[in-house]
Amino acid sequence: MAQELDPEPVISVRGATAALGARPVLRGVDLTVRRGEVVALLGANGSGKSTAVRSVIGQVPLTGGRIELFGTEQKRFRDWSRVGYVPQRTTAASGVPATIREVVASGRLSRRRFGWLTKDDKAAVARAIDLVGLTERAKDSVSALSGGQHQRVLIARALASEPELLIMDEPMAGVDLASQEILAATLREQVAGGTSVLLVLHELGPLEPLIDRAVVLRDGCVVHDGPPPEAVGQHALPGHDHVHPHAAGEPLRTGLLT
Repeated sequence: MAQELDPEPVISVRGATAALGARPVLRGVDLTVRRGEVVALLGANGSGKSTAVRSVIGQVPLTGGRIELFGTEQKRFRDWSRVGYVPQRTTAASGVPATIREVVASGRLSRRRFGWLTKDDKAAVARAIDLVGLTERAKDSVSALSGGQHQRVLIARALASEPELLIMDEPMAGVDLASQEILAATLREQVAGGTSVLLVLHELGPLEPLIDRAVVLRDGCVVHDGPPPEAVGQHALPGHDHVHPHAAGEPLRTGLLT
């Protein structure tokens, strides 16, 4: 999808290095996402994709390099309500005793650290639930949902904060076709409204028409930055697992970084 892009980056990663334990994972990664741009981060299992996005939101510290968000060094960035994050879906949250509305409402906490939800907050929560097609089930427990429906709740939670930047880690992994189509339509609407998006993807699938640029990682290094590689668009990358070993327990965190 070609569109007029604001040259100011919302994400700027320069020379990023990071390790998990003693194992180097990122080896000098450069990554830019500009305003209004949709960037797919692709690569085989172990290439560093999830570590890269977790570094961007501050969950994995860099051992070298620099990250800026909206022109501010990440360490000094405080306006996290501008960022929506959707982690990889795991089964860790399946038994949480909360309704869909309660989980989605937690996405407003980056805007309101305390106190009751305002009328605007409640309206934003209702809009987010409607966007993912779950209005009729808003009072249902998340424990009663299918995998695809649960993923839609996680995306609605991120959208509830009305972010300018949406970061999604494997949003289509393990999701049924009907939910994939709903998620693609939801993302299309956000992009049309000017939201910038960084997606970690196993394969492009129904999101391919939305992608402006693809960044491919291999062994923690960028090996491609440009139009989506045709082969990647048609086939899953080899050796890829859907669940990152460090993702367990993340989906129902109520704050972005807490």
